[in-house]
Amino acid sequence: GVSTRSRTNAVASASRTVAQVWDASDGGQVFTYRKHFSGVSAVAWSPDGTRIASASADKTVQVWNTFDGSHMFTYRGHLGYVTALAWSPDGTRIASAGVDHTVRVWLAI
Repeated sequence: GVSTRSRTNAVASASRTVAQVWDASDGGQVFTYRKHFSGVSAVAWSPDGTRIASASADKTVQVWNTFDGSHMFTYRGHLGYVTALAWSPDGTRIASAGVDHTVRVWLAI
């Protein structure tokens, strides 16, 4: 998956077991997030641009800092591959969906 954030002029992408943030103005890589243990399927910027959530086949949703790539929190509860996620407009919740046929709504950290 790919997610853009125009205010920060950056793009987040998912590939294999990593998620990456790129500088949209010059294409340079800002950092790589490597905390997932299986394929990353989706990424989404928080509304304020300070966090990114990533979904993975490792059954987790992870939140990380967009400025330095540091891990902030891991949500666990899906019984299978997490396929999609989205932030609420006010940034207080994250919704995730998985192959376990559930949608979970998490209190955002």
